Amino acid sequence: MPSVPLEIRPAGRLLRRLLPLAAVFGTLAIVSLPAASAQAAVIANSACNSAALTEPFLSWGDTNSYELVPGGNFEGSLSGWTLSGGAHTAPASAPVGPSSLSLPAGASVQTPLICVNAAYPTFRFFARNGGLLSSVIVQVVYKTPTGLTVVVPVGIVALSGSWQPTSPMLTGGSLESDLSGGVAQIAVRFTALTGSTQIDDVYVDPRVSRG
Repeated sequence: MPSVPLEIRPAGRLLRRLLPLAAVFGTLAIVSLPAASAQAAVIANSACNSAALTEPFLSWGDTNSYELVPGGNFEGSLSGWTLSGGAHTAPASAPVGPSSLSLPAGASVQTPLICVNAAYPTFRFFARNGGLLSSVIVQVVYKTPTGLTVVVPVGIVALSGSWQPTSPMLTGGSLESDLSGGVAQIAVRFTALTGSTQIDDVYVDPRVSRG
């Protein structure tokens, strides 16, 4: 039977309590940023490209369609990815496939640019720890219409010892007023804070709503 998806928790003081809670409960937890303002501008709600969509999290009760980030299963070329601090591909196991990305403590990796629609598109991925109290900070990197690069902390994932999917994480919906035409080019950055980490199958939902 599939495991329960990760729980989303509010940001703030809970950050300091996240790792001790993970040790007690042995589950993945996400600390998320607040949702977009209710005064957000009207935006596009159709797919932002023609990439193939699948339902990779259907076994976890998520019927939404997602697009695999280029190279996001780590089974081929990592063209466009940026790896630092010793990040490297490593063997994985079910349910994610034969390969994953290993992040030693302090290592970081950033995806290629992918298109999303604001305000509420999401992304998910699989993760597990390589040691007690491993955790990963997740950030979204995007450029404003004026060319300014903005790095948005999305959450911290406290990991368990088995492969599990994260809950849906926002791509930065509160910033949609800065996005030209409601569509943005973003990258997702993962940085191992404590302990070693493995991530795999990074998917983004390129649509706000389903027809």
